[in-house]
Amino acid sequence: MGFRMILDAQDDIEVVADVADGVSAVSKARELRPDVCLLDIRMPGLDGLEVARQLAGPDVADPLKVVVVTTFDLDEYVHTALRNGAHGFLLKDAGPALLIEAVRAADRGDALVSPQITVRLLKHFNASGSAKRQVAPPSEPLTARELDVVKAAARGLTNTEIGAELFMSLSTVKTHLASVQSKIGARNRVETAAWAWRSGVVS
Repeated sequence: MGFRMILDAQDDIEVVADVADGVSAVSKARELRPDVCLLDIRMPGLDGLEVARQLAGPDVADPLKVVVVTTFDLDEYVHTALRNGAHGFLLKDAGPALLIEAVRAADRGDALVSPQITVRLLKHFNASGSAKRQVAPPSEPLTARELDVVKAAARGLTNTEIGAELFMSLSTVKTHLASVQSKIGARNRVETAAWAWRSGVVS
C-alpha cells in the first residue's frame, strides 16, 4: 500500500494492479503486461525470484521488465534475481525517490542498482577466480569505447550518466551497449554489467 501511494502520486506513473502473492503476480502481469513489474523477494505462493524467472527469465520469449526489492544482507537473492532477468535491485529502505527512479529507469531500459548492492556484487564476482574462468569470451573483441561504456554501466550509471561522463550522445551510448550485448550474448544491461564483473573488465 505504501509503494502504491508513492508511485500513484507521480504524474507519469500509474499502478495498474497490486496483488497479494506470487501466483497472482505472474497471472496478472501476463494479463496486463505492465511497463514495469515491482516484485518483493518474499511473497506467498511463489517468491519474487521465481516470479522474476517466469516473467523475465532467459527462456521467456517476450520478457517483462522486473525490478526486485531486496534486503541488504541477502546477497544470494541478488545473484539469483540477476540470473532471472531482473532489470533493477532496490533496497527496502532506499526511500521514495529511489523507488520512483528505479521504476522510471526500468521503463527506459536502464537498470537502477542501489550503490550498496553494486559494491557487494562487485566484491562477489571479483572474489572468485573460478567465476572468471566460466565466462565465455566475446564473439568479437570489444572496442576501446565499448569497454569504456561497459565499465560505466557496471558501476551502475544510467545511459544519460554514461553519456555525460564519456562525452557521448545518448544514441551513441545505446549503440555501444547494443553492440556489446550482441558480442557477449547478454540480453540487457544488467547481464552486461555482470559479465564485466565476472570477466575482470571491472576490478
